[in-house]
Amino acid sequence: METVRDVSPFQRRLEERTLAPLRRTGKAYLLFIGALLLVIAWGVYAYFVQARDGLIVTGMRDRLSWGLYVALFVFFIGASMAGTFVSAILRITQAGWRKPVTRSAEMVTVAALVVAAVFITFDIGRPERIPYLIFYGRWESPLIWDVYGLSTYLVGSLIYLYAALIPDLAFVRDRLEAGTGGLRRWFFEAFSLGWTGAPRQHRLLNNALVLMMILMIPVAVMMHTVTSWIFAMTLREPWDSPLFGIYFVGGAVFSGTGIIIILMAILRKTQKLEEYITERHFRNLGFLMAAFAAIMLFFNANEFIVHAYKLRGHISVHLQETFVGSLAPQFWTYFWGGLVLPLVIIAVPYTRTITGIVVAAVLVNIGMFLERYVIVIGGMHVPLNPYGVPVYGPTWVEWSLMAAGSAAFVLIIAVMLKLVPSMAVWEMLEGASPEAEEAHVSREVSPVQGGVRQ
Repeated sequence: METVRDVSPFQRRLEERTLAPLRRTGKAYLLFIGALLLVIAWGVYAYFVQARDGLIVTGMRDRLSWGLYVALFVFFIGASMAGTFVSAILRITQAGWRKPVTRSAEMVTVAALVVAAVFITFDIGRPERIPYLIFYGRWESPLIWDVYGLSTYLVGSLIYLYAALIPDLAFVRDRLEAGTGGLRRWFFEAFSLGWTGAPRQHRLLNNALVLMMILMIPVAVMMHTVTSWIFAMTLREPWDSPLFGIYFVGGAVFSGTGIIIILMAILRKTQKLEEYITERHFRNLGFLMAAFAAIMLFFNANEFIVHAYKLRGHISVHLQETFVGSLAPQFWTYFWGGLVLPLVIIAVPYTRTITGIVVAAVLVNIGMFLERYVIVIGGMHVPLNPYGVPVYGPTWVEWSLMAAGSAAFVLIIAVMLKLVPSMAVWEMLEGASPEAEEAHVSREVSPVQGGVRQ
């Protein structure tokens, strides 16, 4: 039985909001999980067809051997970047507004990395050879560097997420109802590692988080740079570019920030977190996203101007396919809808609202998926031999596995949100008095509407 505790109204409301999703599971959540599992089940069937018949069931052929799977791998690797980058940078700089954001960012990182690895498995025609690739692959190959980099990044992200979760696991452990099942009680007691909130424990945890932040930022940059080297280390035009490393890192932060914004908006609405996830958080992340939209515009202009000026080899084929050919709809949708329009939405004060920033984030991620598609397929369109441009279109198998992988990404986050609080409760309560927190909340309340700004 939980003892009566003398807590501030702010802490009491925070505890109630963060514990409510863990205590109650509604029909809507179960239906949502059921729908995700159905999509994944269909994907399992599609993969069975592919494993049985081979990659002939996809749109890939000998002249175009990378397609939708590789584009999705790069997209989800990019989505993972902002989770580590945003969380670590905000913690290092001690940005006070970071506290409701970091947990969402860390969850996105782990879920995106798991799904990215799955899409690589889809792309391998002989999945039983994956152990051979790991243990006997040629270390000179960027593909092997990416395998090692992804493994390191995933393990580091899991440790980083878990370390920040320990106080909140203890927070849930201490508030379990008397009738809580044995497995659930064991989970929180075992994984909270005996946390009591003692000063020495806080000191050790903060030191561990600082160490992980220092390690994870270069690991994240390394992961996306190595992913770009899979393309840039080849002699295939237009991938043969030393700019691909910074290009991929910038695009990763850009799209990953958009995913964090979308997740925050969903949590804010479904878990009624308007008091804690405020317009300020969306606005600050929106400014970060707008800055990287401008950076991506510069990278694109630099890439195409240099290519068009030199017209080396068959690069004219790439430019024609991209601007007026078969990839033109995807490219121009990415350029105007995924770069220019989000930048305008965030730059104009009238549209710089929560709704406007979320719309911009959705457009950014649609655009960045199309950009990855254009990079992969556009590079494959450039012929290495005197043949015409290959024709590629994803088949139902590829679309099915894309849907299943995306559903798995959402499912991983949805399950995590039922196991742990969606915000770092211990961080939100640490280092500030209840009076200071109440003052912070009052600043976010609109005097005109008499409520939290929407």
